[in-house]
Amino acid sequence: MLPFNTIEEAVTFLGRNLTMAETLWFNYSAKKSDYYLYCHNILFLFLIFSLVPLPLVFVEMMKSLGFHKYKIQPKVSLSFSEMFKCYKDVMRMFVLVVGPLQLVSYPSVKMIGIQTGLPLPSVWEILSQLTVYFMIEDYTNYWIHRFLHCKWGYENIHRVHHEYAAPIGFAAPYAHWLEILILGIPSFLGPAIAPGHMITFWLWIALRQIEAIETHSGYDFPWAPTRFIPFYGGADYHDYHHYVGEQSQSNFASVFTYCDYIYGTDKGYRYHKKVLRKLKEQSKANGAQNGASFYVPTQDLKSE
Repeated sequence: MLPFNTIEEAVTFLGRNLTMAETLWFNYSAKKSDYYLYCHNILFLFLIFSLVPLPLVFVEMMKSLGFHKYKIQPKVSLSFSEMFKCYKDVMRMFVLVVGPLQLVSYPSVKMIGIQTGLPLPSVWEILSQLTVYFMIEDYTNYWIHRFLHCKWGYENIHRVHHEYAAPIGFAAPYAHWLEILILGIPSFLGPAIAPGHMITFWLWIALRQIEAIETHSGYDFPWAPTRFIPFYGGADYHDYHHYVGEQSQSNFASVFTYCDYIYGTDKGYRYHKKVLRKLKEQSKANGAQNGASFYVPTQDLKSE
């Protein structure tokens, strides 16, 4: 709750006029408790889990639109009922684990010093903090993910997430309840190390989930904005990890690829892509000779 009753008091405190964004924030948050503002995360997560994957469902169902050529594992197709079952499983975990976890974690948010007042952070400050959050989460998640692929971790926890060998958007948060709790740690570390404003925290939670849905989309669209982010893995990169499954010792990164490159855990993927390129070159040559085209789907190669 802001310590001002009127905009005039806020102006006096800041020593300047409020920006348009700050005025909107004042009008919305002035009489709301910090706890109430923090709990917006529950609504944001519900909307993201429910709405963001819907275009992918539409693309999966409407193969006649021509998007199927971008599907990474084109031989695998899920029905609407199968995708809806995944959504129901995710919502069940949301109600039983994610939502309650958000409700009870507020004291930790206050302890690390996330602010709700004025002034609002600048765009540059928000972007720099989000970058730090992504880097910290990615590095920490990498090592937790590697642990989850050891024999005990996979058999008792991580195998649930790998039930979808060809991932779909709804399957991004589909996991064992203990994995959801464990992976909450990397997501919280960034804000804990470099605490910012509640708006930055909202954006961080939202963007991380949207990124996870895109990574699990099963489609490698050439226009995806994430394709233009340096060192970003993307759907094709993570899809390989799911396809190999339990035996996978490759592509553990959640967002970026630098950890896999540094620690040598992308060798299987790079070999896979090298062989795939050779096969495509051969198929093009054969197609030119025979007057036909040929497509080699990703799932026909499985090399570590």
